[in-house]
Amino acid sequence: MHAPLEQHGFKLTGRMVFACLVAFFAIVIAVNVVMVRAATSTFGGLETANPYQAGLAFNREHDAALAQDARAWKVTANLIRRSGETAELSVKLHDRDGHPITGVAVTATLAHPADARRDQSITLTQRGAGEFVGTADVPRGFWNLMIDASRDGTDMFRSRSRVLLQ
Repeated sequence: MHAPLEQHGFKLTGRMVFACLVAFFAIVIAVNVVMVRAATSTFGGLETANPYQAGLAFNREHDAALAQDARAWKVTANLIRRSGETAELSVKLHDRDGHPITGVAVTATLAHPADARRDQSITLTQRGAGEFVGTADVPRGFWNLMIDASRDGTDMFRSRSRVLLQ
């Protein structure tokens, strides 16, 4: 049979139970504070700044997508690493008959899939008829490549693709 705890010099008192209870909750609160701080300091932002307005714009975007499909443009994009962290983007636009598309402004963005603070806009300049090129300093990894082409303020083409930059 085991001897009572009092015989071994240990006595469990109400103060000791209270101290253990306070210490337990202090540790839980401290861990929660650390985790909340880590989560809020690493959060890169929302995908959509104003979801309500984005929802209202859905029909306009749907109509623009239908018009884009009707134009049947062929757009090719090549993203290649030139040296170090520098990558070159080449975008070529052709109509349904294979003729280069001119008179458009083309913009591109490399968006990080998890951290909006790492997004990179790429300034594209026209190299030739229907061909636009630009460079950006981006590290290796997965990126969302967004390409927009507009003519006289009207969106003509929009694309979003996941790319791996090696």
